[in-house]
Amino acid sequence: MENTPKILILTGEASGDLYGAQIASAMREVDPTLAFYGVGGIHMRASAVNLLADVSELGVVGFTEVLGKLGRIRTLFSRLRRFLSTDRPALVILIDYPGFNLRFARVAKESGIPVLYYISPKIWAWGAGRIRTIKETVNKMAVIFPFEVPLYEKAGVDVTYVGHPLLDIVKADGSVPEIRQRLGLAPDRGTVALLPGSRQGEVDRLLAPMLGAADILRQRLPDLQFLLPLADTLSEDLLRNRMKQSTVPIHLVRRDTYSAVAASDAAIVASGTATLETALLGIPMVIVYKVSPLTYPLARLVIRIDHIGLPNIIAGRTVVPELIQGDASPERIAETILPLLTDNQRRTAMTDAFAEVRRKLGTGGAARNTARIACAMALEKGVRS
Repeated sequence: MENTPKILILTGEASGDLYGAQIASAMREVDPTLAFYGVGGIHMRASAVNLLADVSELGVVGFTEVLGKLGRIRTLFSRLRRFLSTDRPALVILIDYPGFNLRFARVAKESGIPVLYYISPKIWAWGAGRIRTIKETVNKMAVIFPFEVPLYEKAGVDVTYVGHPLLDIVKADGSVPEIRQRLGLAPDRGTVALLPGSRQGEVDRLLAPMLGAADILRQRLPDLQFLLPLADTLSEDLLRNRMKQSTVPIHLVRRDTYSAVAASDAAIVASGTATLETALLGIPMVIVYKVSPLTYPLARLVIRIDHIGLPNIIAGRTVVPELIQGDASPERIAETILPLLTDNQRRTAMTDAFAEVRRKLGTGGAARNTARIACAMALEKGVRS
């Protein structure tokens, strides 16, 4: 209907798709008349968001990697700009993905459409200059870490801490033996999860060393079994073709990621949201990170924190080993994760640290709290219009 308020939700990766779906569902509970449009994936589509593009077209890691998708990104940007002009949404909700979203925030602001930013750009890690852009273009920040609030308040940005969305999402369905049996795994064998990321570039760089580590670990612990949860943004055929290079059978798991990780004894995890999800499930892990040889020196120039893994950043210390660039080799990965499979004291120390990380995240209810803010902003826009 012509008078139906429209909400535009934009994200650029798999985790944002999940958060966007939560927001759409929670907003619809507040106001069932809302119509949702956006850039997302299967979760947003399942939440009745009309997708203008799929996140699988956009997900990249690193400065130089963006160049390969620049044409596609520009085309989408123009399409979304036209949407603002022709459909006049009551609110734009931006979720992470700052390289794209902050540029679009300026367009929305110039069009007189309010902007809510959910899942803040990591200004505390790098890109501190972005806070000036945020102040100029974003009407409201809804942040998920308590320590982000004073950073924005100091800059004069309207900000609210809404809780962390993963506290409401990350749950396993069943006991470890039940999950393993459901997945077709042996209930009594040691199990390692491989999480190479949700973007093809990450898989290109990280899957091979993970598979190499699996080969080495299997030689040391012959009864080990391995599973790989498939991200919604990746092709199953792509993963299966890549896994053919491994001499060790890898059990591919689709759409049961949290349970699969929870049923593992340890995990090898690409840096990103998955590291925090794994920590919340209490599974010992090793974090691996690789970008192109051109991107890494540039990243080191701008990153202002000592860690890349979210559990370490939140804890304020190293609780999970981080293997970066050349250190993310099959040999180093296997050497680093082996004690987490054989030494109960090491395992307990890490899981105790994960309990501390959970406490520092505070409360849940992020989607519900953000939905209330978003609905109030959309209503205010409607009243002013």
